Amino acid sequence: MASSSFVVTMLLSFFLLTSPENAAAAAAPYTSLFSFGDSLADTGNLLHILPETNPPPHFALPPYGETFFHTPTGRFSDGRLVIDFIAESLGLPFLPPYIGEEKNESGRRNFSQGVNFAVAGATALDDAFFEEIGIDHFTPNVSLYCQLNWFKEMLPTICHSSSECKEFLKSSLVVVGEIGGDDYNYAFQVEISTDVINSYVPKVISKIGSIVDELIGLGAVTVLVAGEIPKGCSAAYLAKFMSSNQNDYDFETGCLNWLNNFAKYHNSLLINELNRLQELHPHATIIYADYYNAAMQFYLTPDKLGFKEGALVACCGAGGPYNFNESFKCGYPPTKSCANPNLHANWDGGHLTEAAYKWLAHSILTGAYTDKNLNTISTSFKATS
Repeated sequence: MASSSFVVTMLLSFFLLTSPENAAAAAAPYTSLFSFGDSLADTGNLLHILPETNPPPHFALPPYGETFFHTPTGRFSDGRLVIDFIAESLGLPFLPPYIGEEKNESGRRNFSQGVNFAVAGATALDDAFFEEIGIDHFTPNVSLYCQLNWFKEMLPTICHSSSECKEFLKSSLVVVGEIGGDDYNYAFQVEISTDVINSYVPKVISKIGSIVDELIGLGAVTVLVAGEIPKGCSAAYLAKFMSSNQNDYDFETGCLNWLNNFAKYHNSLLINELNRLQELHPHATIIYADYYNAAMQFYLTPDKLGFKEGALVACCGAGGPYNFNESFKCGYPPTKSCANPNLHANWDGGHLTEAAYKWLAHSILTGAYTDKNLNTISTSFKATS
């Protein structure tokens, strides 16, 4: 369990990090930011990909976006995501979604400061794999490989040769993930056996590794790769796999042990893969972002982090022990939003509140939950580039 002094230190560092002076200082090393992933990082891609419907998708309706943007933006939260806080800390604008981004007067899109390729529902593995194992996940083919192709499509709008692109990417921060979670979510939702899901974790990790490897080959020199969050603490999973056996739960947090163990298995393989890639590319800096242990802090000590209403119960939902019912999505009746999302860690069952994402972001930006300090690396990189 996190000590009181540790939590106080983290909170103080967070306020220092997010002050205007420190945000400006942090802005120097990176002049652009690129993001790949799923709904934990999507700033509007899925909203632009889906055809217009009546009613609109649930995440295109209030209360999504209510805390910061005061309108739905396609983000699966009440406000900002981790990638938004990273952009702010670097003095960069919020990343526009790659799909649907408006063109400038010349008819071209300007991505010189970065863009977001993450799509809610995206998987690391391609659609063909899920078809083979009998899963239809009802999401457009927006896998990690597809997002990489968008990145390759985008590069010529910024740079015009391989050498020029590599020079440009030297001062870019590339964030990959969280990704892979939906590869498992679709299977857990239809109750595919855990043994089968475990069997393809190495495939997911291999795909993430191959994308990171290719990004470095294209010129990326600083890549931040996020691990899985604690699945067993998700309101959606706690509601779906409710058990009368108390041994299924962690007595400190109330989270499901077996699902958290699964997330830790994914993360252990991911760490090994990133270590392998770091040895192959000593000129690059590959940073592992430990979303799992960072997020565990708001399940271990929710009150100390300001989550007075707890971390396991969804803010927006339709009742039940965890305020989550898979038949009623946040945004559609009869769901209701809590009075103050800042007091909750969980937003809609499967996603986090802005307050929780803010904590995750500062945990990464301060280096408390990374294997390498992003700020230290960025300062030294600027000095030597």
